[in-house]
Amino acid sequence: MKPIITLITLAALMLGGTVWANKSADLSASPEVSAAQHGAIFQPKQQSRMPLNYVNQPPLIPHSVEGYQVTKNVNRCLQCHGTQSYLTTGAPRVSPTHFTDRDGNVSSSVSPRRYFCLQCHAPQTDAKPIVENSFRPAAGFGQ
Repeated sequence: MKPIITLITLAALMLGGTVWANKSADLSASPEVSAAQHGAIFQPKQQSRMPLNYVNQPPLIPHSVEGYQVTKNVNRCLQCHGTQSYLTTGAPRVSPTHFTDRDGNVSSSVSPRRYFCLQCHAPQTDAKPIVENSFRPAAGFGQ
């Protein structure tokens, strides 16, 4: 009985590895690189920055991030926005606030709590709202 369970487990692991390998991101196919339209929502290759709606709002991303890898080992965003590359890429530099940890200590690398960009920053799209939104920016700020 044990050899059958071991064989089934081994087959499942091999199949899972094959599926995972086929889904790895190819950045050349990313809409940001190819300027292609994917799905029902159009995300142009480059857009002008949208105004912020409130103080300390994380800026929206003016390009598609489809296919971007942001894991504990790799952050595709920092390849353009990092302190070592923003001057050559022309991308906005990561904010200095992203280098401060929760205890207020400043580091030379992005703080783990600010490392996963897509938790706060979202790509701009022309998508219609899913639900009605009555939010209005504060007077004298935003739009």
